[in-house]
Amino acid sequence: MCTPSRVCGAGCTCMTAPFCIFHLFTHYVTDREVLLMSSLHISDIPVGASVKVRVPATSANLGPGYDSMGLGLGFYDELVVERIESGLEFELSGEGSADVPRDESHLVLQAMKAGFAAAGLDELPPVKLIADNKIPHSRGMGSSASAIVAGVAAASGLLPEEYRLSREQMLQVASDMEGHPDNVAPAIYGNLSVSWGEMGNWKTLIIPVHPDVHPVVAVPDYEVSTKLARSLIPEEMPHVEAVANSARAALLVRTLSDAPEYLMDATVDYLHQGYRVTAMEPSAVLVAYLRSQGFAAVISGAGPTVLTFAHGDEQVRQVQEAIAEFEATHPGSAIADRRLNWRVLPLEIDTEGVIVTQ
Repeated sequence: MCTPSRVCGAGCTCMTAPFCIFHLFTHYVTDREVLLMSSLHISDIPVGASVKVRVPATSANLGPGYDSMGLGLGFYDELVVERIESGLEFELSGEGSADVPRDESHLVLQAMKAGFAAAGLDELPPVKLIADNKIPHSRGMGSSASAIVAGVAAASGLLPEEYRLSREQMLQVASDMEGHPDNVAPAIYGNLSVSWGEMGNWKTLIIPVHPDVHPVVAVPDYEVSTKLARSLIPEEMPHVEAVANSARAALLVRTLSDAPEYLMDATVDYLHQGYRVTAMEPSAVLVAYLRSQGFAAVISGAGPTVLTFAHGDEQVRQVQEAIAEFEATHPGSAIADRRLNWRVLPLEIDTEGVIVTQ
């Protein structure tokens, strides 16, 4: 029988604390692992608790950085999640709101379940989701990654403080859900990210971008599915192209961080954009047109949005004028027999990543 004397690492009070099973066990595990072994229940999130989440759009690939580089964009989805008594409630507005499910299969709620599970809570509490979507869907601006990051961050924010996830833990959970970290990392951290790894073990390096680099995105009014875009890339390609792409990807990191005068050379891609032309011909034509004018244009993510890196404020204006000229002289589309509309957004680079407020 234990006689109160001293406290071991597990919180047990007994004469033999240094030799009790709890003391020996916790010697080999972290404080957080011990915490996760304790019981976490939905009642630990009180009715009425709420969080507000702001998450940036992102652009992946950036030319030669296929499946490894991403950039946070100053364009945001916002949502509020509130713990309610029972059931699920939705107030959805903005981009794609008419087409997303209003049940537990909603991507934000699926991500919340994953976030809760990572913290030790294996069920989704009754919640109300209020979302105002600005990031367009299926346009290459990271809408799915942003939704996943927002859900994981919202779940973390609702938890008692000692159970909340770090950004590194969010990276693991969200990247496992998304399947790769190239959009997830900049949605969490902002800035430029270079990411690598495998399921359950993702890593990223966050790099500030040179202040003279300004992204301008041109969002067309047609969609391209990521699945289709990926299916067009061959499993193997010539060694000479891989070598050339490796050089441009290395140059791109230095260019975006410290040497924007090399933007045209650094954004040349050999791995994916050329193979995807048939899925987004109007976008490919716009990229070629802008590059012929001396602007560093690429396909954003899996497309069809076109991202142009402007060097300085004056070039932002010049890029916008060039896109307007393109619209006037290229009214046709190989995808639909109609005039395409391009929404042109001069943006800042997001430097904060996802923000959660209680």
